Amino acid sequence: MQSFITLPEIESAINFWRQRSPSVGEELRLCQEASSLATPYALMIIERKSQLEISKMSEKAQLALQTWRDAAAAQHK
Repeated sequence: MQSFITLPEIESAINFWRQRSPSVGEELRLCQEASSLATPYALMIIERKSQLEISKMSEKAQLALQTWRDAAAAQHK
């Protein structure tokens, strides 16, 4: 696994989870996986970072990211 994630990559991962598990309720709440990735995504934007060290992300966000990467790799086979 790579040690960093870029802003476009984390955005793609969030979109993957939004397509896989659409927002629910009147408030259009994100699924847990997309939500776990939304926090580091927002911090990257606020702090104007182009990449983030994956080890600094929560375990849930790391798992959501790895699942997205595995699905993307499977599509390219």
